[in-house]
Amino acid sequence: MSEDRTMLTEVATGVFRDLCTPEDVVAAETSGWSDRLWAALGSSGFPYVSVPEEAGGSGGDVADACALLAVAGRFAAPVPLAEAGLLGGWLLAAAGLELPVDGPLTASAGRPDDVVELSGGPGAWRLTARVHRVPWGGRSARVALLAPAGGRACVVSAPTAAARVTPGRNLAAEPRDALAWDDVPLADETVASAPAGVDDDALRLRGALGRAALISGALARVSELTLRYTGEREQFGRPIARFQAVQAHLVTIAEEAQLAGLAVEVAARNARPEPGFFDVASAKAVAGEAATVAARASHQAHGAIGMTKEYELGQLTRRLWSWRDEFGSERYWNRVLGRRLADAGADELWPRISTGLVNA
Repeated sequence: MSEDRTMLTEVATGVFRDLCTPEDVVAAETSGWSDRLWAALGSSGFPYVSVPEEAGGSGGDVADACALLAVAGRFAAPVPLAEAGLLGGWLLAAAGLELPVDGPLTASAGRPDDVVELSGGPGAWRLTARVHRVPWGGRSARVALLAPAGGRACVVSAPTAAARVTPGRNLAAEPRDALAWDDVPLADETVASAPAGVDDDALRLRGALGRAALISGALARVSELTLRYTGEREQFGRPIARFQAVQAHLVTIAEEAQLAGLAVEVAARNARPEPGFFDVASAKAVAGEAATVAARASHQAHGAIGMTKEYELGQLTRRLWSWRDEFGSERYWNRVLGRRLADAGADELWPRISTGLVNA
């Protein structure tokens, strides 16, 4: 890890440690939001890490953003950090649109049941759209989305104030809202043509990488919690960590956390300038499987206490179960990856397996 990235994660860890305790996470689940945490992150420039400075962002690259997201995952942070920079900020900056200054930014990932219609033209743009499961949609000032218009794709910075919001949540009580705009007029400075490479597939890759990074951070914390708990909890006069069955759980959790972390690191560091399909598909599939296996093993090691609302483990595993299915499940990415490899032919299989980290 570079010196700048190390400093970034150290500073971020301090912010999250102070403002995102397990008690803070429980308190935020009522609304799915922490004003205090978001204000602190915003004042430090964290939401727009990886967005170029000339576009109003904080600079850095995809690897920096993923390192930051891993820290957020460790603390189960109830804020749209991935959506603001890695997704929404990327969309707006790529199209030359301004980042919002009046509140958080999120992004719509283009689900199959979404309908987005952009009509008119300069001076007369109008948006009619129905988008679903938008992370923190109702809490954000703007939603960045892709919209077809006259045979081309456009990036839109859609105002949430003009939308009807239907609240929704995932298993972790994080907002996943439906938003609808009915023939809403848009200012010219909120619409721009999407440049080459800015499309639904690229957005989905970035979303999958962001979720994998969050999972990797949460898994690292789950491993720490389980190791600590089993070392302190005694049964029959000795710590339960000394029992062979519990030791097997500890090894499994540590293995899965390391696998996910390594896969994310490779995908993030190879993302120069953009995340690659094979790296991200592998990372999301690995992280999704790790989330399932490690969550099961950690709850078996903890017993009933792991399911209590106040205890940190339950906060993390509910997010692991939610994040593993967002932007494509483990099964989805394994199928797409397998199909792409089969289409490439047998001669491409070993190079894909053995390439590893390209940008050392």
